[in-house]
Amino acid sequence: MRSCQQRHHGVTPSLYNRFESSSSTINSLNFTPTITIVRPRDDYLLPSGGRPPPVHPSTICILLTILLLLLEKQHVGAFQQLNNLQSSWTERLTTFLSTDLHNACNRHPENGHPALLKAIADFPRTLLNDNSDDVTRVDARRIFHGRGGLYDGANHLTLDYFPPVLLLTSFEELKDEELSIYGEALRDMWKSLVKKEATNDDDDVMSLTWVYQCRAERGNSTTKLMDGVIPEPHIGGLFLDMSSGRQWLQEKCADEEITSVLNLFAYTCAFSVAALNGGSEIVVNIDMSRGALKIGQRNHDLNHIGSGNKGTAKFLAHDLFKSWGKIKKLGPYDVVVADPPSYQKGSFVASKDYIKVIRRLPSLLRPNGYALLCLNSPELTTDFLLEQVHEAVPYNQLYFVERLQNPPGFASLDYEKALKVFVFQYRPSENNT
Repeated sequence: MRSCQQRHHGVTPSLYNRFESSSSTINSLNFTPTITIVRPRDDYLLPSGGRPPPVHPSTICILLTILLLLLEKQHVGAFQQLNNLQSSWTERLTTFLSTDLHNACNRHPENGHPALLKAIADFPRTLLNDNSDDVTRVDARRIFHGRGGLYDGANHLTLDYFPPVLLLTSFEELKDEELSIYGEALRDMWKSLVKKEATNDDDDVMSLTWVYQCRAERGNSTTKLMDGVIPEPHIGGLFLDMSSGRQWLQEKCADEEITSVLNLFAYTCAFSVAALNGGSEIVVNIDMSRGALKIGQRNHDLNHIGSGNKGTAKFLAHDLFKSWGKIKKLGPYDVVVADPPSYQKGSFVASKDYIKVIRRLPSLLRPNGYALLCLNSPELTTDFLLEQVHEAVPYNQLYFVERLQNPPGFASLDYEKALKVFVFQYRPSENNT
């Protein structure tokens, strides 16, 4: 039996959401590949909660014309003496107005974004190293990461594969014409991926299942099943960009004397699954959402851990900031994991609340224990978190160890705008003033 452990360290990816189309049970796979769309991350949206207001091309043309007339009026002699320069400027302006400005004002071309379409077409080749004849028995992965800023005009687009479901996410509304293009590309790719003889009969081909999620408004998302059927069970939560953090935790639990882990903002408890698979004796999962923790319990069941088999997991649906006393009594802990949302109205805002968590770490950690602190906000940099730690924990007792590298599929043009995962070690004996 092939498992997801190699890449995602024992965590079964999963999905839980209500789709506009009903789903029916199909033959479940042994390792139950799943996907999450429960509580979408809104960290990459603009602070205002939406897109910048559009500027009509005619407005830009008028402003540029006025600027040129003013310059020519004030510097007639200079323009007459620099005819070549003027011709060059005119040519560049024409190119800008006819090409660059056109592209900028058409963020959602009806023929689809070429980089995403290429990633879809190339996806079958990326699976050659998985040594599996069944495309539903491979590890979950990101197929296209437009959020990293490496592709002009695609910052709003991502595509993930949670076998056997493909998830297209956009942080801006997509036109129906563009969605149709992506759907056609996915169907063509899927036919070649399932390794069946090409026919004109769709019934001869394993059904494609893909989902579109629009997150154009901060804190809100709409999700629609575009094609196929979501298999059962498909119920939990897994952020693919956090695989390096889960790997670090599992390896620490396997290689060192790590017996207890506190998982704050646990969501669906993927870190807990990784820790118990690594050998931790107990993991305490804290999250305000009972629904998310129930999914977390199901994820533990699917991985056959957490109830005496491979350690014990506790699931506490508490308001973190009102439960420090109870959490402390269950400690101290060898590792504390904090992976909060950057902005969740009414419960947590990283820019003002993260320091409250950091202040509690010395009372929760054993000497030489570790804190894995995660920050998923483009606006908040490495310096922000380091300054928060320096202010909250005196005398450098929380020692910075390293920043973990993000997975290759999440390459970013600006390293500081990407997910940030930091490792600190609690060294109370060091009093470096």
